[in-house]
Amino acid sequence: MIHDLIAGAVADSLFDLLRADALTSPDRLRELYPQPNPNSLRKETDRLTEETRALIGCSSLVFIGSADREGRADVTPRGGPAGFVSVLDEQTLVIPDATGNKRLDTLHNVLETGRLGLLFLVPGRPTTLRINGRACVSARPELLARLTPVGKPPVTALVVQVEQVYPHCPKSLMRADAWRPEQWLPADAQPSSAEVTLAQLNLPGLTLDRIEDAERESLRLRYE
Repeated sequence: MIHDLIAGAVADSLFDLLRADALTSPDRLRELYPQPNPNSLRKETDRLTEETRALIGCSSLVFIGSADREGRADVTPRGGPAGFVSVLDEQTLVIPDATGNKRLDTLHNVLETGRLGLLFLVPGRPTTLRINGRACVSARPELLARLTPVGKPPVTALVVQVEQVYPHCPKSLMRADAWRPEQWLPADAQPSSAEVTLAQLNLPGLTLDRIEDAERESLRLRYE
């Protein structure tokens, strides 16, 4: 059946074909699932506890979800030493911006909508923490000066006002065997970063060797 859909996508996109009979009603969606455990609703709060503050202090990796005013969504990782995200009080977080590709997608989205979502991870542990709330971009010097370095001093930082705090269950990381090296695919089972970039750029004369050299140099200077 899916092969027939793919064949029919010559004139129309496969997404549009699948969307034709997709769910549109929240009531119909709920009919397909059992009701959530009351505790999964009750454990959502609008402020940080001592325990969730400690979890953030152990996290060296956070994924940031944002969208522009047109609703186009984006998710990007931010990393640093454990505790690089500062907790100012029970409803305020600060995430230093680090040197990256300089596209500034997340920062632009926050400027447009003033909102974002966070997913904190602790490498080697199945615990995750979801936080959603209001956000702004700050270049206040006295704020930037108190942040944990993620390379050279940040030019800006994301300030988050917590509205929803939700400790997420560990099932997804356990299903993925995310922290079990014996279950990881061998490195040659996937295209390399340079191979993906070469295909994406599709520029005449550009070679894999040149991209690999550029990647090595970029990683060597990752704090600059």
